[in-house]
Amino acid sequence: MVHPNPPAQGWMPSRRHLIASAGAALAAPWIGAQAQGRIAGGKPITLVVSYPPGGGADLMARTIAPKLEAALGQTVVVENKAGASGQLAAGHVARAAADGSVLLLDASSFAVNPSLFPRLPYDTATAFTPLAVLATFPNVLVCTPSFEAKDVKDVIRLAKAKPLNYASSGNGSAQHLAGALFEQRAGVDLTHVAYRGGGPAMNDVMGGQVPLFFANVASSLGHIKAGKLRPLAVTSRLRARSLPDVPTMAEAGVSGYEVLEWNPILAPAGLPADAKATLVAGIRKALDDAEVLGRIRQLGGDVFADASQQSAGQFIAAQQALWAKVIKDRNITTG
Repeated sequence: MVHPNPPAQGWMPSRRHLIASAGAALAAPWIGAQAQGRIAGGKPITLVVSYPPGGGADLMARTIAPKLEAALGQTVVVENKAGASGQLAAGHVARAAADGSVLLLDASSFAVNPSLFPRLPYDTATAFTPLAVLATFPNVLVCTPSFEAKDVKDVIRLAKAKPLNYASSGNGSAQHLAGALFEQRAGVDLTHVAYRGGGPAMNDVMGGQVPLFFANVASSLGHIKAGKLRPLAVTSRLRARSLPDVPTMAEAGVSGYEVLEWNPILAPAGLPADAKATLVAGIRKALDDAEVLGRIRQLGGDVFADASQQSAGQFIAAQQALWAKVIKDRNITTG
């Protein structure tokens, strides 16, 4: 083969040329190693969010994405794929290549759906590789300010004496399940009033149409501080940082009660061990960031208790077992 621009006869390589060539030769293996250590050869990672922009899962995705991008050294893109209580996004990720380039950021409904829906477009137990649980968020039992119950014990006493309603954002929602577990643990029967969304439900509780609501702390905090809602108990085992004077359910007299909303990150099944380790390390580094921690606490939550994320998969499985029993025992359906 003839060189398109042959050097002049008698040409000798300059010292600069020799140094540059040697440098390129030495760099080539290092560059190759860097590419091998990156996820999917360094191509952009898509973080598929199971709910629309503006919701809790979306807020977590957009909080964590730039920090994860910095930790991994490659682009992380957030893509919302809402619908069917998270099934569309989960199904999409379950079918994706198992190279770590497509990840699912879901909500606690991920553990509820297998028991709530008779058929899913994936097998929750085998279709995914759990990477992390980012944060946990308690709910808070709130009531209309003028409601006669002054505490949870009053709620239980009233519920045993007469029909008592509670609102939720819909059948099978986190608020509905929080109420169902309360019935089970407190030994009472409440009347569930399903709304089309948490906003309308909360508005009717503030307006006095329905007395009780297991609200999201972040969305209800402003109304609580304004005196439009009165908090009775938080649904976590520890008091919420944003509501330090509000007792837990256990402190209020309902033992064995814990309801948390949470956001997992999962990859498709079959993810190689080295890619999993890289992603988990990147997520852990992102969660250590002061800005991320501040944002999670601002939303009323805490970073997942296990910083190593080794128990993330076990936590998800335990949540799935908990809600499977509640859904079966209380005969909960989406209809």
